[in-house]
Amino acid sequence: MSIVQSTLAMGVGLILGLAFGLVASATQSAGLMAFATGIEPVGTAFVNLIRMVVVPLVATTVFTGVVRLGDPRRLGRLGAITLGFFWSTTLVAIVIGMTVMRLLLPFAPPTVPPAAEPGTLAKLPGTVDFLLSLIPTNVIDVAARGALLPLIVFTVLFAAAASTLNSEAQARLTGLADAATQTLVKLVYWILWTAPVGVFALAAAVTAKSGWSMLQNLAIFVGGVIAGLLVFFFGVYLPLITYLGKITPARFLRACVGPATIAFSTTSSAAALPALFESADELRLSPSVSGFVLSLGAAINRTGSALFQGAAIMFLASLYHVTLPPAALGGAIFATFLVSQTVASVPSASIVSLAPALGTLGIPLAGLGILLGVDRIPDMFRTATQVTGHLGAAVVADRLTLTPVPSPLQERGTKEH
Repeated sequence: MSIVQSTLAMGVGLILGLAFGLVASATQSAGLMAFATGIEPVGTAFVNLIRMVVVPLVATTVFTGVVRLGDPRRLGRLGAITLGFFWSTTLVAIVIGMTVMRLLLPFAPPTVPPAAEPGTLAKLPGTVDFLLSLIPTNVIDVAARGALLPLIVFTVLFAAAASTLNSEAQARLTGLADAATQTLVKLVYWILWTAPVGVFALAAAVTAKSGWSMLQNLAIFVGGVIAGLLVFFFGVYLPLITYLGKITPARFLRACVGPATIAFSTTSSAAALPALFESADELRLSPSVSGFVLSLGAAINRTGSALFQGAAIMFLASLYHVTLPPAALGGAIFATFLVSQTVASVPSASIVSLAPALGTLGIPLAGLGILLGVDRIPDMFRTATQVTGHLGAAVVADRLTLTPVPSPLQERGTKEH
């Protein structure tokens, strides 16, 4: 099953589940209500399957992403500008996603969320305890408990240390991590074969209990994500590109049409990379600069996903009536930032990788199943936004870099071109 077929199948499962749940809710038929609520364990099993691969997938993707960044000092001015652009805009995107969703949440009617597992709403730790919990005393234990935030901290430190080893030792470690990632990605694809049934079960059970209110909540969520992406693009990307890149918005937008269209239709940043190189040539960017920036952007720039995840955190927290204290919210932003840098190239990976932030805040993971069903629409918009960010970073880096730095990644980009 292809990515498009998988997401379409999940959409069909969501629509059928919502329709069945609405009929059961409207008619209050004992048989329909019993079926709708009786199949809920099928949806729970689907969520558990996703959770099963979260820990190893996050660990391997974060590790390889950090190791391949290497020592940022070796990249000089170009590396500093590129990473600064990607990381600063990612943090801004998370805040925008959270802010826009928070402004829209008062319009969402009360509803019944998917059932949470016992104990998932445990009391959150204080600021000092939270900071101490980021340093795991036993990595195996935190992985077994699904405490992904301290696991990510360990993985980042371990990868940073690995990046200082000789190339042969690095290759052995990254080769093992790559093989594990590829295996886990294959497993995710297998799990997604069950997604239509799992999403149907979750949607039918929830809608049967809550009726139209769940549909209204999902519509507000999708609309909020799209609104946040538009605010981010016109309020952050275009001003940066105009004032730092010294290029007119009209010229930049024309160059974005091809890559954004491919990204929108395929929901894949990598698929748009050849078109990005063509756009860079059209804008007359230095090949050494664009080759490095665009390739790195396809690997780590996930501003659209970060904005989506920030909005999802606020939405699910509201759905489950979870209060967000400043310390825990800061931890969620930190977790979202780290994970968004290495979102795996699998369908709905932005939702799967939400687990660290949700776990930090004590938000039940059961809500992820509902988001999976409506993910196709925001996924198209956030991927298109990310691709324009790759090109925008190349424009800014080309303008601000005094001496272009040759990059071996350009050879790869030329072949794809």
